[in-house]
Amino acid sequence: MKRQTGKAVILLSGGLDSATAAAVAKNDGLDLYAMTFSYGQRHSIEIGCARKIALFFRAADHVFIDIPSGVFRSALLKNSPAGVPKNRSLDEASIPDTYVPARNIIFLSYALAYGESIGARDIYIGANAVDYSGYPDCRPSFFESFTAMANAGTRAGIEGSPFIIHTPLISLKKSEIIRLGMSLGVDYSITHSCYDPDASGVSCGTCDSCRLRKMGFAEAGFDDPIPYRL
Repeated sequence: MKRQTGKAVILLSGGLDSATAAAVAKNDGLDLYAMTFSYGQRHSIEIGCARKIALFFRAADHVFIDIPSGVFRSALLKNSPAGVPKNRSLDEASIPDTYVPARNIIFLSYALAYGESIGARDIYIGANAVDYSGYPDCRPSFFESFTAMANAGTRAGIEGSPFIIHTPLISLKKSEIIRLGMSLGVDYSITHSCYDPDASGVSCGTCDSCRLRKMGFAEAGFDDPIPYRL
């Protein structure tokens, strides 16, 4: 589908994947309009990283959305009695406790409203269906369905100015994502991936996200620029 405008809404979590997706959007020649969510995460480190990434890519705007933590139940949240799973098998088929119910549905809905308001029809998200920890809202079929809904339920879609949900990392291994980002000049030292960092922001090294990141850098042949406890 042909791109509609020179603007792109980019969902920035502060992580490796969203930073790489931002680099792809920038490389596509689009002006970035960033959106970051606070929803009761265990830490605010990733919010700070999202700010740095937006500045790094010279985003035209950066919108922050606060979602009440009571909306969700997940091990990723600071109000959760459950701890973050550590050293879990990365081949595990079940959906982990770090799944946040309907998170990408909610995030993309905000991005859709923002995009329609500012005249952006391209939305970029760093979702991945290979090293994705089993989350159902990171699959290609989900994004296909969301795009159809977006264009059936918005004025822009009905009037012939459809949205495109870009998932440039959807079929890449973590190592391939890192190689892509390095080729586009991403500074991965300003990104954060850990589900359970310590108070100083040092990554745990043993949660799913840390292990996938460490494995990705090792396979890509680059040094990971962030520190780990383990």
